[in-house]
Amino acid sequence: MNSDEKEDTTTYKVVVNHEEQYSIWSVKEKTPLGWTDTGKTGPKSECLAYIKEVWTDMRSLSLRRKMD
Repeated sequence: MNSDEKEDTTTYKVVVNHEEQYSIWSVKEKTPLGWTDTGKTGPKSECLAYIKEVWTDMRSLSLRRKMD
């Protein structure tokens, strides 16, 4: 296995910003300013699956409000 194929053993957390946009961040890192920890942690694949499940409207909160 070369260095490009190393298994990602990082534990991630799912974070969300004020526009209800989601991202993942390493649990070892401080949550970035403007983002809030959702409480979901795990391997990258689990965190991305969680985001796919809960982030069903990719538009930002402000855009959704403007369009309503």
